[in-house]
Amino acid sequence: MFFPWCPLELPLTKCWGEKMRHTLAVLVENKPGVLARVAGLFSRRGYNIDSLTVGVTDNEYISRMTIVVEGDEHVLEQVTKQLNKLIDVIKVSDLKPVETVERELALIKVKAEPENRSEIMLIVDIFRARIVDVSPKSMIIEVTGDEDKINALTNLLRQFGIKEMVRTGKVAMIRGPKIVEKKK
Repeated sequence: MFFPWCPLELPLTKCWGEKMRHTLAVLVENKPGVLARVAGLFSRRGYNIDSLTVGVTDNEYISRMTIVVEGDEHVLEQVTKQLNKLIDVIKVSDLKPVETVERELALIKVKAEPENRSEIMLIVDIFRARIVDVSPKSMIIEVTGDEDKINALTNLLRQFGIKEMVRTGKVAMIRGPKIVEKKK
């Protein structure tokens, strides 16, 4: 039996009736209040948004939201139906993990004493991250990648003392020629 929502690399038992993280690409009209209506829909239904990013597309009148929500297939179906009922929503697509490129950006300010700087720089280099600011007592590191990469780098930098951190949330795009486009 084939279940299209279950990534091929996962055993079926991990998908059937269990909560999974779903990445939704939502095209919306680029106007004030749309983000509040979408976020309100999730809170009214008691669904948590794990990650939310929003930006204008190549069309200045359309924005794209990338929303990560956890739930089973029933939750995904309900969220999709409710989103499609909103007047400002143009299209909702469930992005399958095996079919997408996913990235996050994080800025991490780490305590950097002179005796630790070379070790921090080595770790940053291994993760193909960049140091974007240096001060006498700290460094700001920029890293892009999937959630696991950012978590791994963060865990290694904790030993030096993370002073502050900010993450963008996930952005995702379908691999190959397929695109998320508005309904015709």
